[in-house]
Amino acid sequence: MNLKDKIAEFPNFPKKGILFRDFSPILKDPSSLSYIADEFAKYFHPKDVDVFAGIESRGFILACILATRYNKGMIMIRKAGKLPGKTTKLSYKIEYGQDTIEIQKGIIEEGQKVIICDDLLATGGTAKASAKLIEKVGGNITGFAFIIELTELNGMNGISKYNCKSLVKY
Repeated sequence: MNLKDKIAEFPNFPKKGILFRDFSPILKDPSSLSYIADEFAKYFHPKDVDVFAGIESRGFILACILATRYNKGMIMIRKAGKLPGKTTKLSYKIEYGQDTIEIQKGIIEEGQKVIICDDLLATGGTAKASAKLIEKVGGNITGFAFIIELTELNGMNGISKYNCKSLVKY
């Protein structure tokens, strides 16, 4: 299956000069969702994951698809202020300033194997920060799963020490 055929392109979104690659059309096609799960299942062994972590918000979808396929749990990595209860936060630099992500305290057990999921890898800043956050609370990153990778933005450079898989490269 060629997933590129199902990815929509929106020029000048969210701002002029950006070509937005949108995986939303994939979501309405059950065969594409199954294909995605099958492809990642070929790459990541079930023994290498205890829980999938989805990066807000489109990463939640991929993490849920994979968690269901692997019969594992899923946790959310969210922007600050979006999770109830006590959280662990991490601030990091982005292109024009700073951002903060968080997870709920106690959601990851010491030594748990985690695969971090997102729909798209661009510069890799949020992916790298997500790995630091998971490691900060005692999790072990065993991989990253992305549907789309924008290779010319070199996002893999910041996470190359991990086992990473992207299904579609531009």
